Amino acid sequence: MTTSKGGCPLHLQHGEETQTQHMEAPRWFPDELAHAGDEHLDLEYVQGYDRKAGTDSAEDMALFRDLGLNETHTLVDLGAGTGTLALAASPLCRRVIAVDVSAAMLAILKEKAERLGIKNIECVKSGFLTYEHRGESADFVYSRNALHHLPDFWKALALERISSILRPGGVLRLHDLVFSFDPREAEHVIEVWLANAAEHPERGWTRPEIEKDVREEHITFSWLLEPMLERVGFEIQNTSHDASRAYSAYTCIKTR
Repeated sequence: MTTSKGGCPLHLQHGEETQTQHMEAPRWFPDELAHAGDEHLDLEYVQGYDRKAGTDSAEDMALFRDLGLNETHTLVDLGAGTGTLALAASPLCRRVIAVDVSAAMLAILKEKAERLGIKNIECVKSGFLTYEHRGESADFVYSRNALHHLPDFWKALALERISSILRPGGVLRLHDLVFSFDPREAEHVIEVWLANAAEHPERGWTRPEIEKDVREEHITFSWLLEPMLERVGFEIQNTSHDASRAYSAYTCIKTR
């Protein structure tokens, strides 16, 4: 293992420095980068992502502290993006592993880590289905706005893999696009959601962008996602559905 200037370890494979750390996947596995969308390869888009997403990690960090996050723990951030949560968690953890399929996203994260002098974040170019965890089992896994890129079959496999890297009693905190309504309500709920979209792309997701997500992404109903979580060994401790009924947050404990 070697370390980049920003303190994010880059893993060696076949004698060359690379950001990729993943298992050899069967040929029938999907290309997670293709599922994530071309915009995540666009450096200009990625550079404006934090402003567009407007993510605040304070609530999640308060929750993690309440759940006992401390300097002995390992936290894995799957779909870490530009690292908002990973950077906030790093002062409280022994080890933070930021996993993303986008090299452009990880490059921004590494630049931030360098500026802040953070040295305990490992940046790994990989996905839910191919990330190969090394070392002690994770104590916390975090994922925000990434799982919905996968169809339900692959979501279930991804959740099983998440469960496998967590120790018993470990915590999964999941935020994502999730539909918490019945199919007969779909047209009404989606139209209300669209009506509240941002007017300008730099201020959030616009109506055309959300329409594209509804058509092309793999947003799951809550009443399908929750049994998946339970099936792979999680107990759902807390669920929060936002007012749009298109976004949810889960706190889950690994029980087996």
